[in-house]
Amino acid sequence: MSAANIDEQRRALVAGGAGFLGSHLCTRLLAEGWAVTCLDNLQTGRMENIAALLGDPHFGFVEADIVDPLPREVSEAPFDEVWNLACAASPPAYQRDPEHTMMTNVLGTRQLLRLAERTGARFLLTSTSEVYGDPEVHPQPESYRGNVNPVGPRACYDEGKRAAETLAFDFDRHGRATVRVARIFNTYGPRLDPLDGRVVSNMIAQALDGRALTVYGTGQQTRSFCYVDDMIAGLVALMRFDGPQPGPINIGNPIEVTMIELAQRVTALAGDAARLVVHLPLPIDDPQRRRPDIALAAARLGWVPQVGLDEGLRATIAWFAGREMTEAVPLALAI
Repeated sequence: MSAANIDEQRRALVAGGAGFLGSHLCTRLLAEGWAVTCLDNLQTGRMENIAALLGDPHFGFVEADIVDPLPREVSEAPFDEVWNLACAASPPAYQRDPEHTMMTNVLGTRQLLRLAERTGARFLLTSTSEVYGDPEVHPQPESYRGNVNPVGPRACYDEGKRAAETLAFDFDRHGRATVRVARIFNTYGPRLDPLDGRVVSNMIAQALDGRALTVYGTGQQTRSFCYVDDMIAGLVALMRFDGPQPGPINIGNPIEVTMIELAQRVTALAGDAARLVVHLPLPIDDPQRRRPDIALAAARLGWVPQVGLDEGLRATIAWFAGREMTEAVPLALAI
C-alpha cells in the first residue's frame, strides 16, 4: 500500500478491543480495510483474543484504562470512528470493583466522547439491556424507561450505562459529536471467557467438563441470546447509519428461552442430554424476563439476526471444546 493510500485509510479506535465483542469487531473492521487501534486495560479482555491480529500492519494494541488520561498515541491520533466497548459485562466481573465499573462508564465514556469531538469521529456506545432493569414491559422497546434498582449490587453497571447514554446524547444534542447508542442484549459465541460468569459460558464449560449445570431460581426466567456475528453486524449497521439521530437502538435476538430450556439445549448439543441440573438461589435484582423489541433496528438499519440458537450454540461449543481449559469453572456464578 502506498503512503498516499495509508494516509487516506480510515482509522478506528476500539476501546475494549481485546474483549469478547471487541475482538470480533476489530477483525471485522480490519477485513473492511480499516486501520484499527485496540485500546484495552486487559481487566476482562485477553491477548489471546487478538493474537491473530498482532501481525497485521494496520492493527495496533495500546494497553490503557479509559478511566485514566488517554495515552498520547490515542489522544493525539486522528480517528474516523470511536467505538466504546470498554466495560466488564458479566455480573461477577463488574461487581468485583463496582467503583471502577461506574467510572469506566462515566469518566471513560466522557474521555472517548471528547476524543471523538476533537477528531470529528463518529462515536458508538455499547449500552445494554440492563438499562431496562427487571422490566415491567415485555418485550422491551427503546421507549421503555426501565425498572432499575439504583442502590442494588447491579447498579454500578446498570446506572453506569444509563449515565453513559445521557452523556452521549448530550454531546450529540449540543453538536459536539455524532453519536450512536446500541442497547445490547445477551450475546454469545466463540471467545466467550469460560470463567466470566455468563450463563452460556457457564453451561457449556460445565457440560464439557462433565459436571452438573447450574440454574438459578426455578429456571423459568428468560433471556434472548444473539450470536456474536449477528451482534457485530448490527453494531456496524448502527454506526454507519447516516439518517437523523435514531436514538438508542436495541440489538439482540427476539427469540426468548427459559434457563431450563437453555440447559437442555446445551446438554443435548454437547452430547449428554441426561446431564444433571443443580438449582441455586436467584441473584439479587436478576431480571425475570428479557426480550428485545427490534422493530426499530429492522426499520432503520435493515438489520435482523440470522443465526438460530442451536446453530450458534454448536459453533460456540465447538470453540470451547477446541481450547485448553486451564482452570475449573466455579459452580455458582451469576447470570
